[in-house]
Amino acid sequence: MRRDVFQAIADPVRRDIIDLLAKETLTVNEVAERFDISRPAVSNHLKILKECGIVRIDPQGRERHCIIIPEELRRV
Repeated sequence: MRRDVFQAIADPVRRDIIDLLAKETLTVNEVAERFDISRPAVSNHLKILKECGIVRIDPQGRERHCIIIPEELRRV
């Protein structure tokens, strides 16, 4: 399922996640540590961003690295 990009970036938490990942690649846990919401909530936000094509999540060993896909954001 491909979600609407505008709907995804309307959420302030997701915009904050995009800002973080625009500066550096972080693991899911590192992203979650920067917010006062549960890790499952952060994972859900990342899932939505991934479904929109804004974020890619690359597994590396036991960790999952979150990488921004700037080309998708440029369209917006």
